[in-house]
Amino acid sequence: MKFPRFLVPVAALALACGTARPVPRHVYPDPAQARADLAAALKRAAASHKRILLDFGGNWCGDCLVLDYYMHSPQNRPILESNFELVDINVGRYDANLDLAQRYEIPLEKGVPALAVLTETGKLLYSQKNGQFERMGQMDPGSVTKFLLQWKPIRPGCSAVMVTC
Repeated sequence: MKFPRFLVPVAALALACGTARPVPRHVYPDPAQARADLAAALKRAAASHKRILLDFGGNWCGDCLVLDYYMHSPQNRPILESNFELVDINVGRYDANLDLAQRYEIPLEKGVPALAVLTETGKLLYSQKNGQFERMGQMDPGSVTKFLLQWKPIRPGCSAVMVTC
């Protein structure tokens, strides 16, 4: 049986554990947590001079889970953790946190996952307008690396191309 590329890691784990079905993973917390999670991320970002990465999606969304898998891959995890405060915002079945999506200019009608990048003070720098990541399962993991590098903060004494700075 041929699995879609994004299910291969999940399927391999399930087979190794002796189950025939993939184990569901919950990336997005209860929708009611979004505001508290965002407030905490803003506080941490202000202290650490990191940017805030908002990831709008749902646990039912395969492409959202693939994006999370790619963001936490060995290649991307160090970039993510040293430059961003990640906030996973659960949109339910497009019936939750719609006001946050609107506030950060996320057109949910284009699909999820959808990303926004904020400064350490909460100013919107980028919002996904065209559903760029909605087909994550068909995209190259390097597209996430490119995105993270493009939007990481530039610190004094660092160049834009330095990954570890």
